Amino acid sequence: MPTTRPRIMVTETDELAAALDSAASRYPELTRAQLLTRLALEGQRVAQHAQEDRRRQRLDALRQHSGALTGAYGEHYLERLRQEWPA
Repeated sequence: MPTTRPRIMVTETDELAAALDSAASRYPELTRAQLLTRLALEGQRVAQHAQEDRRRQRLDALRQHSGALTGAYGEHYLERLRQEWPA
């Protein structure tokens, strides 16, 4: 099929062949090239969800510990600390 997009050549290794065979059982109507595209897109979605989950966990941890040290340094702490710095 004519296209202006770049084409990618992939060697079907044993691992890739096994993944394509497994995908073929779920999508028997697709060619191996279509299965490869499907697997790549599914993998991207899974990776995106994992990244979003990690971000959500980090934000939850920040919210959970936010304010834990409130008042630990006392009033005017930074001003007193800066007075100790050399000019």
